[in-house]
Amino acid sequence: MATRPMVGGLHSGGIIATRYGLALNLLSIGRLKFESYEVENIRPLVVSSPLTRKPLKMLGEKKLARAIGLTEIAIGGMVSAGRWAPKVSATGSLLAAGVFAATLSFLVTTPEAWQVRERGREPKLSPAGQFLIKDVVLLGASLVTAAESLNSIRQSR
Repeated sequence: MATRPMVGGLHSGGIIATRYGLALNLLSIGRLKFESYEVENIRPLVVSSPLTRKPLKMLGEKKLARAIGLTEIAIGGMVSAGRWAPKVSATGSLLAAGVFAATLSFLVTTPEAWQVRERGREPKLSPAGQFLIKDVVLLGASLVTAAESLNSIRQSR
């Protein structure tokens, strides 16, 4: 049977791994938006989405990708502030939740996210859809780190 200190240690370790794993994902994904091949990779997503249609027209693909990348990098930095700046981290975590909710909307707006459906069979995710589905976990991580930061703020009062 697990003891309370062991459970507490698992919880703390899980929060740390979740926070810095989330930040690392955002920083890494954001940095990729400066690579030409990533601009190509996200093209079907941004072209099909009502959320990105207007910014795409205004900025073009390359500048939009870089704007998204800078946003992801900034949010990743905010999330990583953790215990040193819990208000900043909470804000970053909530923004990250918004980012992942937006990217999950691409599952609905991007035809390339789904394979051609065979008669009488359930739809299947394409490689693009499989890439997007991981954002459910990242959305959950964003909410967990937001809650942990907000709880830290509340306890410090």
